[in-house]
Amino acid sequence: MEIASDESIDVSTFEWPAGFYADAGHAGLKADANVDDFGWLVSKTPADAAGVYTTNQFQAAPTALTKQTINLAHQLQAVVMNSGNANSCTGVQGEHDAAVMQQAAADKLGIAANLVGVASTGVIGEVLPVDKITNGIAKLGLTKNDGVTKAVLTTDTHAKTITVKCLIDNQPVTISGFCKGSGMIHPNMATMLGFVTTDAVIAGDQLQHLLSTTVDQTFNQITVDGDTSTNDMVVVMANGQAGNQPLNADHEDYPTFVKAFKLVLSHLAKEIAGDGEGASKLVEVNVTGAYSDHEGQQVAKAIVGSNLVKAMIFGEDANWGRVMQAIGQTDAHVDLNGVGVAINGIQMVTNSLAADYSEEAVAATLKKNVVTIDVDLHAGTAAGTAWGCDLTYKYVQINASYRS
Repeated sequence: MEIASDESIDVSTFEWPAGFYADAGHAGLKADANVDDFGWLVSKTPADAAGVYTTNQFQAAPTALTKQTINLAHQLQAVVMNSGNANSCTGVQGEHDAAVMQQAAADKLGIAANLVGVASTGVIGEVLPVDKITNGIAKLGLTKNDGVTKAVLTTDTHAKTITVKCLIDNQPVTISGFCKGSGMIHPNMATMLGFVTTDAVIAGDQLQHLLSTTVDQTFNQITVDGDTSTNDMVVVMANGQAGNQPLNADHEDYPTFVKAFKLVLSHLAKEIAGDGEGASKLVEVNVTGAYSDHEGQQVAKAIVGSNLVKAMIFGEDANWGRVMQAIGQTDAHVDLNGVGVAINGIQMVTNSLAADYSEEAVAATLKKNVVTIDVDLHAGTAAGTAWGCDLTYKYVQINASYRS
């Protein structure tokens, strides 16, 4: 995916920031012995940390444990993770297994358990084969490879990664992120599993504020199928190896760091939306003329999350009425006689009425891999953006046989 940058920010080939290491392996959670299904991410020194987590009431044991661990002092030195088993809805046993996984990683690294986060993804309701995990952890090392970015995948078709570099106090600072997410994506305060590392110096409470704010504008603005999982979270670690002056709102270069950080999260969010289960198209909805930013985001997400809109895009059908019904289902302020809708630059609705457009031209543009819907509510000066995908036959096929 092409990413725009400017003179102060450089988008690079994926690499770990200074002082970060990783490794991955096959523990036997997935049937294919050639596919890695667990790994870890490790900082040379304790790092300031922040996280956001699923609001699903059935929050998985590893997610709850990581939240508790980060909330102690906003510090982490490692995150150990697995795919193939969510360790969710597994009761007291699941809590015990998550703690065993945490302690095993801590023992291997020679650090305190309260510096280790835990992340799991996969089938819900099955007990974690924790012996396989602990045996695998014993074999992990500290490398600079990117295997862990693939080891967390489930129904994803590819790894989702990005590295962004910028100058802070004339010192090079690197921010790298990776995530997994393809189905059960309709977040509230987080989505999927996401991991961001940086060598910048930034305190944990400042990092938490930045993460929470940026997640609302990025990960919380994607939807694939309207379902929020039990294991979703995003974790950020900043180990300070770049040696810059501590970043805060008063720092001259803080806006540059914020811009680079948002670029990382927005890229990963769009990667998830475009890789939705069975998806053939990435859908971006841009809303302008909103009464408030909140309402702009609300309307954008309602459109991209509408199954009727998603099916329309998959079917390459110029049925703009489905966009209008999605707008109308929200409680946002709308000029009922002034709404405008365009798809890939073709104006289809003006003043809430059909514009003069070519059905053939719209059908042709809907064949593209990226479909952009622009909506003007004519109710204010605010805006919002959301990302999603089309709804295909393949989505049903994947989820009809997920466990088998």
